[in-house]
Amino acid sequence: MNELTSRSRQEAGNHSDVLRLSDVGPEQVAPVLLRYGLTMQRVPPGEDIAGSFWGDEEAGLIGNRLLVRPDTPLHSILHETCHYVCMDKARRKDLHTNAGGDYDEEYAVCFLQIILADHIDLLGRQRMFEDMDRWGYTFRLGSARAWFERDAGDASAWLLEKQLIDGHNQPCWRLRQD
Repeated sequence: MNELTSRSRQEAGNHSDVLRLSDVGPEQVAPVLLRYGLTMQRVPPGEDIAGSFWGDEEAGLIGNRLLVRPDTPLHSILHETCHYVCMDKARRKDLHTNAGGDYDEEYAVCFLQIILADHIDLLGRQRMFEDMDRWGYTFRLGSARAWFERDAGDASAWLLEKQLIDGHNQPCWRLRQD
């Protein structure tokens, strides 16, 4: 990726400090997913997560199912959710593991995951910024917060054009239709 990149976990920071599904409970996360027609499928601890692009504890996507374990980071859950929301109908129809998309869509995914963090108790936008930085998302301005506040106008415009957020950067709770 250009301005927005994600490093391998070996290069990134401290992963033990990010919020995980077990920290807030599935009952806090599932309603957000359901608003987009996604169902949460829980995988037992230690088992592989089918549909996970990155492997390990990262969330997986297969069709309209988001696969997670108790140790899946919340940022991963929301990131994959937002891929589902932002992809076009054709990709969503055949979705298995790789969400695809271009740079503009990836930026939009990151922007939307930050917005959706406000809809999960104990997470919120500030904690999402911190967890994205800890995990190793990198932005040319040095942090997720700096990117979101000062350099993400194109991501916001993309989401607005696709009618996924409103003019106040709030979710419209709908999937991309084109």
